[in-house]
Amino acid sequence: MTATSAETIVRPARARTAADSAGVRRRQGFQHGGWFVAPFLALFALFVVWPLLRGLYLSFTDANISGDSANFIGLDNYREALKDPLMWDALGHSAYFTLLVVPCITVLALLLAMLAHHIERGKWLWRLCFFLPFLLPSTVAANLWQWLFNPGTGMVNHVFGLETPWLTDKSYAMLAVVITTLWWTVGFSFLLYLAALQGIPAHLYEAAKLDGANAWHRILHITLPMLRNITGLVVALQILASLQVFDQAVVIQDFGPGPEDSTRTFVQYTLEQGFTSYRVGYASAISIIFFVLIAAVALARMWLLRNREEGGR
Repeated sequence: MTATSAETIVRPARARTAADSAGVRRRQGFQHGGWFVAPFLALFALFVVWPLLRGLYLSFTDANISGDSANFIGLDNYREALKDPLMWDALGHSAYFTLLVVPCITVLALLLAMLAHHIERGKWLWRLCFFLPFLLPSTVAANLWQWLFNPGTGMVNHVFGLETPWLTDKSYAMLAVVITTLWWTVGFSFLLYLAALQGIPAHLYEAAKLDGANAWHRILHITLPMLRNITGLVVALQILASLQVFDQAVVIQDFGPGPEDSTRTFVQYTLEQGFTSYRVGYASAISIIFFVLIAAVALARMWLLRNREEGGR
């Protein structure tokens, strides 16, 4: 046997040995890593997967909160939901709230982040002031603004010389919830933008200055393009959070639907059906409908992001 033929026999054997060793290492790594992932998977299955499957089952029944045996009724709950004007009104209120909050909070968070990023003196104090409201519980924030919007003793009307019935007029009730939400939640998006601004290389601005670019041109051609990905993330997170608005809208109206039901959101209507009307099956059905809408928004966001990345290549 020649040296060449022997080498051709030895090389595949070595390759197989290396491949087998790599396969063993991967299996061992998966086995060891699985023990670290198992607690999360167990909690995820217990608090997410099981409630979702349970809710899906109840949506096909006439279950009530009393615990009586539920009868299978097929798609009757879904047919009723699609013809329910109150459900569509509640969905419209949530969508209207989202359309108001998302653009405002995105722009406001960006402006605050740019301000805090460029301020030299007392930088930590500005950052603390902008982020601190986000640490408050939703009930505290809503009760605070409920007092501020009070027509008789509230500071908003007193300071600005207004007589606006913020909480008792349907034209202003949702706007009051929007203002409360902006003040309470802008700190999270502000923090994301601030971290992204600190990650922009300083030499880009220095090169732009040498080329004669003014402050506006640097913002337009450097800052905003570099923040494009974080802006997409902020918008997506705010859309998903705003569609699920509940706490501040309920608390600021003393757990009611607001004047002429103008602040009743989709989540609030679902809870009313389940825990006030005791129709657990119907509440489960509209919850599933809402879950599908939220999932569609998230998938649309992922599809747009993927197409934009592929287009950029």
